[in-house]
Amino acid sequence: MKKFKLQKIWKQLGPGLITGSSDDDPSGITTYSQAGAKFGLDTLWTALFTWPLMTAIQHMCAKIGLVTKQGLAGTVKKEFPSWVIWFVLIISIPAILLNIGANISAMSGVICLLVPGIHPMVWGLCISGFIYWFMIQFSYRKFSGMLKYICLILLVYAIIPFLIRVDLTKVMFATFVPKITFNSEYAGMLIAIFGTTLSPYLFFWQSNMDAEETSSLKNVKKGMRTLFINEKTDIIIGMGFSNLIMFFIILTTGTVLHASGKMEINTLEDAALALKPLAGKNAFVLFSSGILGTGLLSIPVLSGTIAYMVCETMGWKMGMNHTYHEAKTFYNLIGLSLAIGILFQILKINPIKSLAYSAFGYGLVAPVIIVIILMITNNKRIMGNQTNNLITNILGWISVVLMASSVLFYFYR
Repeated sequence: MKKFKLQKIWKQLGPGLITGSSDDDPSGITTYSQAGAKFGLDTLWTALFTWPLMTAIQHMCAKIGLVTKQGLAGTVKKEFPSWVIWFVLIISIPAILLNIGANISAMSGVICLLVPGIHPMVWGLCISGFIYWFMIQFSYRKFSGMLKYICLILLVYAIIPFLIRVDLTKVMFATFVPKITFNSEYAGMLIAIFGTTLSPYLFFWQSNMDAEETSSLKNVKKGMRTLFINEKTDIIIGMGFSNLIMFFIILTTGTVLHASGKMEINTLEDAALALKPLAGKNAFVLFSSGILGTGLLSIPVLSGTIAYMVCETMGWKMGMNHTYHEAKTFYNLIGLSLAIGILFQILKINPIKSLAYSAFGYGLVAPVIIVIILMITNNKRIMGNQTNNLITNILGWISVVLMASSVLFYFYR
């Protein structure tokens, strides 16, 4: 009976799980590792705090995709003045490209730790080439099904704390009793965490994936009813899974690195190497494996998001339900995004600086996009009977205030 229930829940999972898991990309892991190393367990509470916020926003994005049968970019283009979507694209795309470049660099660096002797650039080319082939080769159904299983790789971060000594009392206290330190370093770290978890590219990917779900239905009426039921479970579990992994990464680095005095983490290689002598080889291998797994998950999401955004804005044929020959521009944009990511590695652009610029770009555009999402999902003409309830709106506006405050703090700190 339990096995049957688990299988049923697994079938309900899809875009939400993939979107949530991709949020724990190498860039996110870097941020969470820095938070744990620098502040110990003091930021553990953020994993619990951001779960309902992420759930509310991604739920709204999913509804947009299901109801309008198009992505967020297409809906914004249709419902708002043209300058709005162009503002979003101009700010978002460079930030996403920097994110791709940072993730490729992080994956290459970690592979070099596990398999030394080969230049990181070679690994970067191999990673990008494999991901491009992967996205062209498989239909949306197969692609999303494979990504679901790749998500499970992130569970390695839930294993690591069991390999080390953890004070459960301190963990529980840090999780449920927020500790706020009033200094610029701590505030800056909170901004980085919130900016990483509420990344705008996730909004676009979520809506497009749910729109793709609707296009593959055979029995539209019955299928749509099932999609709306599954979507709630998918989003809640997907965002919960994302925050759970974030929780375990902060817990691991906070327990091992911070307690040992290693409070400065500049790269993921630093974090992985620092764990090896302190937590053992197994922890080092698991931590490194998680980075590779989440990179394979997030880079297709990042590059795919750019392709969806541009194609919807320009009115070009798009979607992973189409083959390469049916939607060449869509797939070529994915390839171009990966190539630019490799270019950042060739130019030796510092991944940490890339993450800082990327987070800044996300911070600028996120409040605007969330307001737009709230306007769309409260419009009965667009959404019909799928408009927001009071709790969703409250959580949405909390997210707007949080992100806008982060931007203001950045300029006036």
